[in-house]
Amino acid sequence: MHIADLAGADRQHQIHPLHHPVDLTEPVICVKGQGVHVWDINGREYIDGLSALWNVNVGHGRSELAETAAAQMKELAYFSSYAGSSNIPSITLAQRLTELAPGMEAVFFASGGAEANESAFKTARYFWKTQGKPGKIKVISRIHGYHGVTLQAMSATGIAVYWKMFEPRVPGFLHIPTCYPYRTAGAKPGETPGQTAARELEEAILREGPDTVAAFIGEPIHGAGGVIYPTDDYWPLIREICTRYQVLLIADEIITGFGRTGRWFALEHWNTQPDIIAFAKGVTSGYLPLGGIMMTRAIRDAIESADPASKWMHGYTNSGQPTCCAVALKNIEIIEREGLLENSATMGDYLLQSLVKAFGGHANAGEIRGGKGLLAAIEFVEDRATRRNFAADQKIGARIQAEMKKRGVLTRTRPAAGEHPAPGDEVLFAPPLVINREQIDQMVSVLRESVEVVLG
Repeated sequence: MHIADLAGADRQHQIHPLHHPVDLTEPVICVKGQGVHVWDINGREYIDGLSALWNVNVGHGRSELAETAAAQMKELAYFSSYAGSSNIPSITLAQRLTELAPGMEAVFFASGGAEANESAFKTARYFWKTQGKPGKIKVISRIHGYHGVTLQAMSATGIAVYWKMFEPRVPGFLHIPTCYPYRTAGAKPGETPGQTAARELEEAILREGPDTVAAFIGEPIHGAGGVIYPTDDYWPLIREICTRYQVLLIADEIITGFGRTGRWFALEHWNTQPDIIAFAKGVTSGYLPLGGIMMTRAIRDAIESADPASKWMHGYTNSGQPTCCAVALKNIEIIEREGLLENSATMGDYLLQSLVKAFGGHANAGEIRGGKGLLAAIEFVEDRATRRNFAADQKIGARIQAEMKKRGVLTRTRPAAGEHPAPGDEVLFAPPLVINREQIDQMVSVLRESVEVVLG
């Protein structure tokens, strides 16, 4: 099919995620990937600055993963994992994941991140019912948090643009401010940003009533909401508060897991033990759909010891899908064999240093964030002193993104969300964990040129 015909067929027949036809005028139709690079249908080469969608951790073009999938399909492509059935790849992967995540005792598999968080919310409710506390049903999440866009996951997501045309949201979800050091509001004298945000969680629990709150969910480092890093005191304080009020702590590690931050899971940076870990994306590096939740012994035991009439009635067709699980095992093997956690940490430091060197003195670079693996951002503002944002109609982020695309780098930007303390225009980076210094230099150079075009 001719290139123009393909683009036309795409516009006519496919509804994309976050769909609007204005975004399909010049689509990048990708046809090939290798390492940190992808090529479009016109033969144009790009650095993939966001690992496609935060997920191609081991890089593109891994024939090992394709061969693993093919071999498993030849033996057993699919069989149900509903109770009474199992398969070797899912058993092996579940055991491997509990080895990688200390404190986790059991794994439930889903197809992706939103399903993982749906499973986490249902499991939290289930757990408290087994403990004789059926009123604990509410979930607290954070403004700027992203947890998926199925109806329950969307209700947890703290980015209002995802709600507008699908409301009303599911009852029982509420949002509090996150730990956003650059734009902390409501701090009491002497409080750190982490202390302020943790206090707001405690106040929300007390306001709602501890006997009504089942769980608190948060990304260790925000992803789609702007790559927002917390202060180091934040997560230990959150853990203390959740323990004090018997609230389950759900770590949404869907973006931050599997080496993205230089560790297997990001909460390791703060020595914080969650009750449930939601994972997806990097577990297979996007080569096949897979997600799930890991849980502590207490939650596993609650499921295992329930009366048959009260069993855990939850599952998906592709729970424990053997081909996906086989690819995940091989993906984890590659991450270990090639030292990609270490490369993520080293190159993440280099990426942050490079961004600081290039933009530390720029009049519009409000904050440069990074330092834990390959997860970084720059927040651009109209005025650094007051942190005043550019007007939304200037579309600064979108214009920078377009200029970067012209120069061969694909990544995501987030538009200004209003006046301070709302975020400014953000450029986000999460390249594959195989990236090297030369490729980071090229990526940062393209950003610098693009910002010069848009902002001068």
